[in-house]
Amino acid sequence: MSKIKINKAVLAYSGGLDTSIILKWLQDEYDCEVVTFTADIGQGEEVEPARAKAQAAGVKEIYIDDLREEFARDFVFPMFRANAVYEGEYLLGTSIARPLIAKRQIEIANETGADAVSHGATGKGNDQVRFELGYYALKPDVHVIAPWREWDLNSREKLMAYAEAHGIPVEQKRGKKSPYSMDANLLHISYEGGILEDPWAAPEETMWRWTVSPQDAPDQPAIIELTYRRGDIVAIDGQAMTPAQVMEHLNQLAGAHGIGRDDIVENRYVGMKSRGCYETPAGTVMLKAHRAMESLTLDREATHLKDELMPRYAKLIYNGFWWSPEREMLQALIDASQATVNGRVRLKLYKGNVIVEGRESDTDSLFDASIATFEDDEGAYNQQDAEGFIKLNALRLRIAAARKAK
Repeated sequence: MSKIKINKAVLAYSGGLDTSIILKWLQDEYDCEVVTFTADIGQGEEVEPARAKAQAAGVKEIYIDDLREEFARDFVFPMFRANAVYEGEYLLGTSIARPLIAKRQIEIANETGADAVSHGATGKGNDQVRFELGYYALKPDVHVIAPWREWDLNSREKLMAYAEAHGIPVEQKRGKKSPYSMDANLLHISYEGGILEDPWAAPEETMWRWTVSPQDAPDQPAIIELTYRRGDIVAIDGQAMTPAQVMEHLNQLAGAHGIGRDDIVENRYVGMKSRGCYETPAGTVMLKAHRAMESLTLDREATHLKDELMPRYAKLIYNGFWWSPEREMLQALIDASQATVNGRVRLKLYKGNVIVEGRESDTDSLFDASIATFEDDEGAYNQQDAEGFIKLNALRLRIAAARKAK
C-alpha cells in the first residue's frame, strides 16, 4: 500500500532507542522533514540530551518543553478533584499524561506547518488510543503515523540491527539496562514486562525506584498538614506551593515512608489484561487527603453523586477521552462541587500507610458537633422524629413482607 505524501511530521521524541529509530524511519520511509518534541513532565531524567541526538540526526526544528507545572495544574489536580481511580486501584499516572503530550504536539504542528504527528506507542497498548484520540479531537484533519503498526521491526534484535545499519547510537551495556518497560512523570512511575508478565511472580525489590519497602521505612512517622482551596492543595505545613511543587514534595516524603506501591492486573481498552506495577507516592497521599477534606465540607448527596460518576470519569481518562465533551461536562460538575472544599487535613505517613489524623475548615465545615454529639444536644435534634422517618422508609418493605405472608 502506497504511503500518503507527508511534508513534515512532529514526533514525540525521547531520544531513546525506539524514538531514535522512528526518527530515522520517518525520514527514510516518508521522505519528510521531522520536528522533534521532547516533554519534561517530571520523569526525573535529563531531557536536554535529546537535543544533541536530534541535531545529529539532521533535525532542524527541535522542541524541548518543561510542562511540569501545566501537567500538575491542568491535568493531575483536576483529576484528583474527582477522586479518580480506575478499577478500584489504578491512579491513572500514564493515562493522564497523554492528553497533554498530544495537545502540545498539535500546537507544534500548527506552529511549524506540519501535516502529520507521530508517536512510539505499540499496537498492543492503550497509549496509541490515548495519543490519537487527542490528536483527532484537537486537529481533525491531521495525519497520524504509528510506526509500530506499519513496520516489521517487531523485536529488540531487529531494532538493534536497524540502528546498527543506519549508524544510530544506542546503549550497549545490557547488564545495566532495566528489564522492565517503564514510564515516569510527576504522578507515577510504571513497570511492565520482564518477570511481571507472570501474574504469580512477585516483583523484585530492586525494581522499585521511588519508594522504600514499607518494612524498611522509618520507625518515626511524618506528620504533615495539607491546606486546601476549592479542592486543590495550595500549601503543605503552611508553606504555599504550586501544584508541581506539591507533587514533588509529596513524592519525596511519601516515597521515603514506603507509600504508593501497587501491583495490578488491569483491563486494557484494546481488550487484553495486563499486569503492571506502579509507584504513586504523591497521588496516594492526595487521594486520601482529598476524600478527608470532602467528608467534612461536601454535602452528602453531592458526595454520593460524585462517587457514582467517578468510575465513568476514570474510565474516560483511562481510555483516552480527556478531550471528549462528556469528560468536559463531568469536569464542570466536579469543579463546581469543589467551591466549599476548603480547609486543612492532618496526615500521618507511616510504613506504607496514609492515616488521617484530623480535618478542619474555618468556613465550610458541615459538621455540627451540637447535633452529632452523644451528649445532651439541648434540643438541636429531636430523636422522636426518627420514628416516622423509619416507618416511611419501611413502608414498601412491610407491604412486600405482608404479601409474601399471604
